[in-house]
Amino acid sequence: MDDLIERDDNPELGRRLGLSRRQLLAATTGMAAAAALGAAAFGGGPAHAATRAAAVSGAKGAGNGVLLPPGKRGIILYTVRDAVSRDPNTTDLASGFKEVFQELSRIGYKQIEFAGFGQHANAEGGNVNNVAGAQLLRTWLDDNGLEAEGNHGSIPSTVSDATIAAFDAQCEVANILGLGHIGTGNDPTNSAFVADWELAAERWNFFGERAASHGLKLYTHNHDIAYSFLLDSGPLDALGRPTRSSGIRRLEHFLQNTDPSYVYLEMDIYWAHVAQYKHRSFTAPDGTVVESLFDPAGVVSAQTTRFPLFHTKDGRINTATPNGYDMVPFGQGDIDYTTFFQRIGAKGYHNSMWEQDTAPGGGANPGQSLAFAQVAYDGMAALRG
Repeated sequence: MDDLIERDDNPELGRRLGLSRRQLLAATTGMAAAAALGAAAFGGGPAHAATRAAAVSGAKGAGNGVLLPPGKRGIILYTVRDAVSRDPNTTDLASGFKEVFQELSRIGYKQIEFAGFGQHANAEGGNVNNVAGAQLLRTWLDDNGLEAEGNHGSIPSTVSDATIAAFDAQCEVANILGLGHIGTGNDPTNSAFVADWELAAERWNFFGERAASHGLKLYTHNHDIAYSFLLDSGPLDALGRPTRSSGIRRLEHFLQNTDPSYVYLEMDIYWAHVAQYKHRSFTAPDGTVVESLFDPAGVVSAQTTRFPLFHTKDGRINTATPNGYDMVPFGQGDIDYTTFFQRIGAKGYHNSMWEQDTAPGGGANPGQSLAFAQVAYDGMAALRG
């Protein structure tokens, strides 16, 4: 397996620039208590992304260079899940892992994040959800100049001989694929209570160290709820659980109580902005409601190397919806990605995986997800700062 540090420090800059581009198939449519991360990270940010003037004045490494180097432009395969899973005998469109890899590589993508290892039974290779399948997938990745950077697997909910063995088996497959990171698409716990997050931190520290022994970084991918406020103080409910908050957010507590050498995060930048919109205040121990606005870029900049992966998912503001945003192809939304990447530091370190949950077009437009993949790649390539 490639050395992990080398993978991060030596991206293959410039690869595939100048290749022919695919014609589109369709129209593209808390607060002060935050010790380790700092108050600005979780509590003092703006309601929306900072203005460009503020970004330039406070940016780390501001300039006019490429913000996302070619070697760091990736995609999670969940975005094109319809293409991976469709029957090649019923379509002329790319189908199955091998053909999708070929198409993504031709567009210009360098990095892949898996979202499971299933494809249609009629696709070349058939069932690849096994060690032999991983070896075949690695061959196809190499043939197309792609790197597998992460997965959305599962982390054991308990620590036992059986779960350790199962986790080691996942790490074996990850190493065959050449992954730099192994992780999950779920929060460490779905609970709002501090005791459950403390237990989760212990478990993640254990498996994070185990992953490191395999040469891998263990990461958790999170949606907006992980950035909501922890219930850790105030009157107790009938079950003896706290009902109010000191202003610390769930993921803030997790960061403070896990080892930065073993436990990492993949921020979904879209969902972090949804959190900024939704989780704006908490009920303090004395019963008062306190406003505390969330700053996604501030969270990252406080310890930027703990975020080796991003989901660069874009959103267009729509306050008529509960989340405040609609998902759109990258570059067509209102999330200020230029400012975000200017603020977080460590330029060129992070691996950015484009995701759009709504990319598949169904029977009406079966080529939409791969068409959007072209749009998103162009959007990431265009970022300058």
